[in-house]
Amino acid sequence: QVQLVESGGGLVQAGGSLRLSCAASGSIGSINVMGWRRQAPGNQRELVARIISGGGTNYADSVKGRFTISRDTAKNTVVLEMNSLKSDDTAVYYCYAEISPPLNNRVNFLYWGQGTQVTVSS
Repeated sequence: QVQLVESGGGLVQAGGSLRLSCAASGSIGSINVMGWRRQAPGNQRELVARIISGGGTNYADSVKGRFTISRDTAKNTVVLEMNSLKSDDTAVYYCYAEISPPLNNRVNFLYWGQGTQVTVSS
């Protein structure tokens, strides 16, 4: 069993910054991908940013140049630094991870955090 625990989020004015953190714990063999998706009311959940095991990153076009994803592999943690926030960034942000169990790197399971609200006031 794997747990993802998120922290950060909250209310910020437009132009401000927030930091989201997510820590994975439990029965972890290897973390293949960690990232963040978000869901605004009435919208589908969309990718914000992800970081893969080799260190490569992907970002949604809407956040490029403003958000930065990083990881601490020793702590199984991923951090999303969000700058120049806009009202369109308001959403529930979900941490997710694709993790292989110990001794079986051919299997990949998807896990989700509980979600954290980010609200940007204009």
